[in-house]
Amino acid sequence: MQENRNERKREALREVAAEFLSREAGRQSLITVTRTQLSEDGKRGTIYITVLPETAEENALDFCLRNRTELSNFFKKRVKGALPPHVEFAIDKGEKNRQRLDELS
Repeated sequence: MQENRNERKREALREVAAEFLSREAGRQSLITVTRTQLSEDGKRGTIYITVLPETAEENALDFCLRNRTELSNFFKKRVKGALPPHVEFAIDKGEKNRQRLDELS
């Protein structure tokens, strides 16, 4: 039962983060939420993103980290009955590697 709850919360976090970033991020870069991970207790999470152009990755990551509180408040409004986890953001290196492999083939 806890696994189902965490799975729903993880998916809700991914959807809410994607909506939040599409609304709040500047138009000079495209930030895409590729996946999320939650700790077993659901209190901590990691949101993995990709950024286009790649030269804007550092600025986009800084923007995401600066706006964690606003994301948390947005999560509370969107997902009733669930406490938002403490989130970290990371560049999705796996997705970047998959894209490079696609380019090479």
